[in-house]
Amino acid sequence: MQNSALKMGYVWTICLVAACGGLLFGYDWVVIGGAKPFYEAYFHITDPAESGWAMSSALVGCIFGALISGWCADKFGRKRPLILSALLFSISAWGAAMASNFEVFVIYRIIGGIGIGLASALSPLYIAEVSPAEKRGRFVAINQLTIVVGVLAAQLVNLMIAEPVAAGATQEAILHSWNGQTGWRWMFGAGLVPAVAFLVLLFVVPESPRWLMKAGKEARARQTLERIGSSDYATRTLKEIAQTLVKDAQQVSFSTLLQPQVRPVVIMGMILAIFQQWCGINVIFNYAQEIFASAGFDINGTLKSIVATGIINLVFTLAALPLVDKIGRRKLMLLGASGLTLIYVLIAGAYALGIMGWPVLLLVLAAIAIYALTLAPVTWVLLSEIFPNRVRGLAMSVGTLALWIACFLLTYTFPLLNAGLGAAGSFLLYGVICAMGWIYIQRVVPETKGVTLEALEEQLAARHQKHASAVKEAH
Repeated sequence: MQNSALKMGYVWTICLVAACGGLLFGYDWVVIGGAKPFYEAYFHITDPAESGWAMSSALVGCIFGALISGWCADKFGRKRPLILSALLFSISAWGAAMASNFEVFVIYRIIGGIGIGLASALSPLYIAEVSPAEKRGRFVAINQLTIVVGVLAAQLVNLMIAEPVAAGATQEAILHSWNGQTGWRWMFGAGLVPAVAFLVLLFVVPESPRWLMKAGKEARARQTLERIGSSDYATRTLKEIAQTLVKDAQQVSFSTLLQPQVRPVVIMGMILAIFQQWCGINVIFNYAQEIFASAGFDINGTLKSIVATGIINLVFTLAALPLVDKIGRRKLMLLGASGLTLIYVLIAGAYALGIMGWPVLLLVLAAIAIYALTLAPVTWVLLSEIFPNRVRGLAMSVGTLALWIACFLLTYTFPLLNAGLGAAGSFLLYGVICAMGWIYIQRVVPETKGVTLEALEEQLAARHQKHASAVKEAH
C-alpha cells in the first residue's frame, strides 16, 4: 500500500488526541515533586512515612487503573474508558487543589492515579490499533513524547508559580508564605486545563476498528478505516483482523492469558514493562533534588536544573520518533540497555571514589538522554504491538499493571538499597539489571517494525510452536 492512500492528517489528529492521556500522565506524575515542600508545610507533614505516602499514593491508583483497564477496554472499547480517565484527571486536579486536609488530598491523588493507570494502558493501545503498520512505531512513540511534554509542563508550571524561597527557610516560614498557602494549589489546579481539553477532544475521535470488529460492528469498523485510508486499505485490514479473530471468538478472561500460545507473549510484555522501571531511571528523576544539591545548587537553582532534565528528556524523545520505525524496536532497546549499563557503572565509580558535582550531573543527564531515546518510547510501542488481537486489551492491562507495581517497588526500595548498599552499590545494582535486560532482549525480543499487528501475531505464534516442538524433541 502506498503512503498516498493514507489520510495522514486524520491519523495524526486522532493519535495526538489519544496521546493527550500521556500528557496528563506525565503532568500528574511530576507536578507533586515541585509542590512537595509547600503542601507538606500546609498539612504539617514531618513524618517520613507520611511524606512517602503522599508522594506514592497515586501509584496505588495507577495499579488499580491498570488492573481494570483490560476489562474496560474489552467490554466498553478503547474510547469510553479513555473518556473516563479524562474525567478522573479533571476530578483529581480540582480536588487536590481544593483539599482542606491531608486525607482528602490523598483520596484525590489516588483518583488521579486511577486515571493514569487507565490512560497509560489505553492510549498506546488505541494508537497502535488505528495506525498503519509502517507508521505504527512513530505514532505509538508519540504517546511517550506527550508524557515527556507533560513532565516538562509540570516542571515549568512549578517553576513559574513558585515564588523564590529564602535559603534555609523553615517549614513554618514556608507555611505562612504564598507558596505554602496558595501556590501549591495552583500547581495541581493547572492540570485541569489539559484534562478538560482531553475530555472534550475525545468526543471527536472514533472507536478502535479492531475492537469494533471484535464486537461484531463491521460497518463502523469499515467506516473508521476508510477515514484512515482508502476503500482498498479498509477491505484489506478488515480481512486481516477477521482472520485473527475467527480463531478464537469466545469470551476472553484472565485464564485466556495462560493458554500455551498466549502465555509466552504475556510474560515477555511483563518483563519488558518491569525492565523499563527497574532500569533505574525513575530513581534519578525522583532523587534529582539530592543529585543537583550535590552539584552545589540551592533550592531555586535545583528547580531550574530539574527543568533542564525535562528539556533533555523532550529533545531526545523527539529524536526517537523517526528512529523507532527506521532503526527498529529491538536495536534501540539493546542500545538503551547497554548505554545505561555503562553509565551506571561510571556513576557508581564516581560515588565510590568521592567524585561529586558536575561529573555526576553530566552522567545523570546522559542517562536521561539515552533512556528518552530508547527504553522509554520503545517499551510502550512493543507493549501495544506484541499481544494477540483477541486478548490485546486484557494483556495490555497486565503489562501495564506489572509496570506500575515495578514502579511502586522501585520507589520504595531505593531508600533501603541506598541505606544498605550506598549510592555506589545501588547504581551498580541497576547496572547489573540493565546488563541482564540486554541479554534478555538479545535472546527473546523480536523485531516488529513494519509488520501489521495481525502478521506479527502469526509470527509470534509460529515462533512459539517451533520452540515448543524443539523442547518436546529434546525430551
